[in-house]
Amino acid sequence: MNFQQLRILRATVKNNFNLTEVANALFTAQSGVSKHIKDLEDELGVEIFVRRGKRLLGLTEPGKELLPIVERILLDTGNIKRLGEQFAQRDEGRLIIAATHTQARYALPPVVTRFKQELPRVHLELRICGPAEVAAQLRTGEVDIGLATESVGDEADLVSFPFYQWYHAVIVPEGHPLAALGRLTLEALVEYPIITYYEGYTGRARIDAAFCAAGLVPDVVMSALDADVIKSYVELGLGVGIVAAMAFHPVRDAGLRLLPCNDLFGINTTRIALCRGHYLRDFAVRFITYCAPELTEEQVKEAVFARPPDA
Repeated sequence: MNFQQLRILRATVKNNFNLTEVANALFTAQSGVSKHIKDLEDELGVEIFVRRGKRLLGLTEPGKELLPIVERILLDTGNIKRLGEQFAQRDEGRLIIAATHTQARYALPPVVTRFKQELPRVHLELRICGPAEVAAQLRTGEVDIGLATESVGDEADLVSFPFYQWYHAVIVPEGHPLAALGRLTLEALVEYPIITYYEGYTGRARIDAAFCAAGLVPDVVMSALDADVIKSYVELGLGVGIVAAMAFHPVRDAGLRLLPCNDLFGINTTRIALCRGHYLRDFAVRFITYCAPELTEEQVKEAVFARPPDA
């Protein structure tokens, strides 16, 4: 048994059992991938994958039990490497952060600016992805820190801390009838086409839940991943936008009006997420404390290596 076999097992699951994609992801030949899988199965004496001819369809029962063990082994292997780097090069290295577009565009710039000023020799890699992908990349150890509003808050294998809280707001073109209302209501909103975020992104579930609780069915004519796209189509008059309030800038968004509606869709909390058991370099912990100054470095480290509540 060797680490390459374990990496191939993990990559096979991640790439939906497509061995061509596994080979591309690991920069190796597909024939080599197949041989490693066969060698591992022969050594263990069980089949790890369900097959149809030469195609892999999924994990067998032994494969399902093996996968979390492999994940732990590869996580600790990465921890050993990071520990060595920590003591060999304290203020140099690479910090990989996965964040949704909203967090990367509107919440992180002050934190990143401070971090780069104080630790210029740390290469910062910022990956923009959806909330579910943020959680997935944390679990595989591909990233050190994740930032999202959805998918990271109540997972036993993840540790998370509040980053900040925010509300949705409505944006309309200047002169729009909604701007003349003294108080915005869901009943007034539902009279117009709506442009907002994709399902599963940037608090969309709260928007849907608010209309549902009021017995209303909004006409969502467009959805997008980020607020800049939504604002562009609101400017064209295609609908009323519902976005994260911090995405509106009065100078850049001249021609649009922001209509606060804190009481309509509730409060959202963006969280800083980490994989439980993932060894963090000191500069990674410092980045987290820049995001959440109420946290100490000791609190972060203790939380990452604490046993999960239901363990």
